[in-house]
Amino acid sequence: MDGDKRNATTHSPVAEVVVVMVPFIAHGHLNQLLHLSRVISNYNIPVHYISFTTHIRQVRSRLHNSGPNSAASNLNIHFHEFPTPTFTSPDPNPSNRFPAHLQSAVESTLHLRRPVADLVLSLCSSTRRVAVIHDFLMSYVVQDVKSIPNAETYIFRPLSAFQTFWVTWEKSSRPFPMDPGLLKRLPSADGSSTPEFKSFVKLQVPHVDFQVGELFDSSRAIEGEYLEYLEREEMIGKKKLWAIGPLNLVDKSAFTVSKHRHQCLQWLDLQPPSSVVYVSFGTTTTFTDEQITEMAIGLERSQQRFIWVVRAADKGDVFDGEAKMADLPNGFEERVEGRGLVVRGWAPQIEILGHVATGGFMTHCGWNSCTESISKGVPMATWPMHSDQPRNAFLICDVLRIGLAVRDWERRDEVVKSVVVEDVIRRLMDSKEGEEVRKRVVELADTVQSSVAEGSDSHKETDSFISFISRHA
Repeated sequence: MDGDKRNATTHSPVAEVVVVMVPFIAHGHLNQLLHLSRVISNYNIPVHYISFTTHIRQVRSRLHNSGPNSAASNLNIHFHEFPTPTFTSPDPNPSNRFPAHLQSAVESTLHLRRPVADLVLSLCSSTRRVAVIHDFLMSYVVQDVKSIPNAETYIFRPLSAFQTFWVTWEKSSRPFPMDPGLLKRLPSADGSSTPEFKSFVKLQVPHVDFQVGELFDSSRAIEGEYLEYLEREEMIGKKKLWAIGPLNLVDKSAFTVSKHRHQCLQWLDLQPPSSVVYVSFGTTTTFTDEQITEMAIGLERSQQRFIWVVRAADKGDVFDGEAKMADLPNGFEERVEGRGLVVRGWAPQIEILGHVATGGFMTHCGWNSCTESISKGVPMATWPMHSDQPRNAFLICDVLRIGLAVRDWERRDEVVKSVVVEDVIRRLMDSKEGEEVRKRVVELADTVQSSVAEGSDSHKETDSFISFISRHA
């Protein structure tokens, strides 16, 4: 079947095993399961990637190598685009760190339940086994798969094993002791979500008991201790666990250089090695006018080279016009010309982090951003905003010691002043402390890169997963 065909429900006959991917609609989640689709298709297993038309278009428009003439199309990946249901797509509210404006889009995913069941039934009619890999946040959507005899489901965990462990450990009534000193310093989950989103998460929970196993976009080289905790029977029961990441490294096409290089990469070509701090806060964060001004002043006064991605958070429909971002201080771009570059809109983050001139990353600590920075050996200045990000930041700064904190989570409601921005950037980019952090992350990057090589542990775990879904028992 043509990998670019719309709303397709047919498939190649006589397949022994096929995989169905059911991603959540946030961009980072869409991206992770597209990476995994490419990896699995390299094993000559057909992959069927399901979402709404709007979100298939979104992921393709942002990944230069995922268009109709790309490796994704040339491999055995089939996109199934179902009509996008009506949802509201308001502008983000900068006063709310959590992207509450996406709630309507989030709830629209519930409409995929019937299309997913119908597609899996269709595939099962001429396939020995259908393996459905779904984001945890799509557990409600795949609930009907359990009634199909030759289909089985696997939860994909898009978050760190560190975050997943602590949440699971708490919900399991703390089945074994943990370091009390670590527990005391661990950031709370307070203020990291909204009641509406928590209700959506609770809707998933009754449908996570029949999965065969769990997949993590992580590596034992990064957080092996917490993966081992999760494998204990008190935590996961008889389910299987595979650490198959970081997917941005495992999917070799993720680092394919685009034919038409972004202007920021051309600017980076002119900068000295490890001299530029990359500042970006992902697709779900919008700063207030006041915070934008403080950031600009801090960057200017730091006297460090920088690339700053200035953009509002994604709307529910990213094609519904971008929300207006706050204006930068008068004359800011002129004063930093040559030393700093402002990028408005989408930026090629993996290529920026992989550039020899990039020496630091100020980040919201989304898990994709963390693993991309680790994979390329770039130290982080951590500034978490919501969800899993506070504990990811703790993992980076306190456990792995490969980053510096911009502020404590307990002070999340305060505006970060320019003097703090200036201080953290200078420490990260031009101090003995920063050099030590950089040394540790470069060493970790070498270990992680080795872990995904042919014959390595991560590669073996992916082989193990493929062998398991292909089994004849």
